[in-house]
Amino acid sequence: MSRAKIFGCFFTVALGVIMAASVLYGQKEFPEDVIKTSGGDLKITCIGHASLMFAFAGKVIHIDPTTMVFPDYASLPKADLILVTHEHGDHMDVKAIDAVRTADTKIISNAAAAKSIPDAVVMNNGDVQTVAGIAIEAVPAYNPEKPFHPKGNGNGYILTFGDKRVYVAGDTENVPEMKALQGIDVAFLPMNQPYTMTPEQVADAARTIKPEILYPYHYRFGETDTGKLLDLLKDEPGIEVRLRDLQ
Repeated sequence: MSRAKIFGCFFTVALGVIMAASVLYGQKEFPEDVIKTSGGDLKITCIGHASLMFAFAGKVIHIDPTTMVFPDYASLPKADLILVTHEHGDHMDVKAIDAVRTADTKIISNAAAAKSIPDAVVMNNGDVQTVAGIAIEAVPAYNPEKPFHPKGNGNGYILTFGDKRVYVAGDTENVPEMKALQGIDVAFLPMNQPYTMTPEQVADAARTIKPEILYPYHYRFGETDTGKLLDLLKDEPGIEVRLRDLQ
């Protein structure tokens, strides 16, 4: 069996695990945090896995909505802005997007996902735009030596809310381009192998980026020991690690 087919089978099984667990999310309250910014409160809602919802200045932003994580997206607030990091089913789901979009919703995605999302605006690595009043930077997200997430395809996003910069890394490892990121206040870094990062890689990325608040996320697949990250960063000044139930 070819390497690509092996990956396809493995990825399909992993997605099945999320689908089997998704019903549980309809029966629980989502973890929410409030970040103070110069432009008002930023409310962060962790839907599960890599799906997030932000509320700021009267705007609602959905990131990587998918019914594989939460089957009833229609029950959530409608989106002013939707961001899709890449085309994998645990990040991009047209059914979930349609459930929260309106005629005025703006949608940003990478080029591959945009093929399946009507009216999506493509942002490539390095692009900067202001959409729905939110400044957005698209940054590289990839695996350097694995086939799961090729370089140049997927996006991470940096969003500016008042005086706070929030980095949602997407599916990536601790790639060299992270060293160029500046002024990150809040970072969402994926932590599951083989698709993204180990706790050691997340800790290394955090030491490079130096966010005030670090959320490890996207850790459903690998059943990652999130406590290990706490140990790795316990002596790192200025970084608060926030663990949330994303599984």
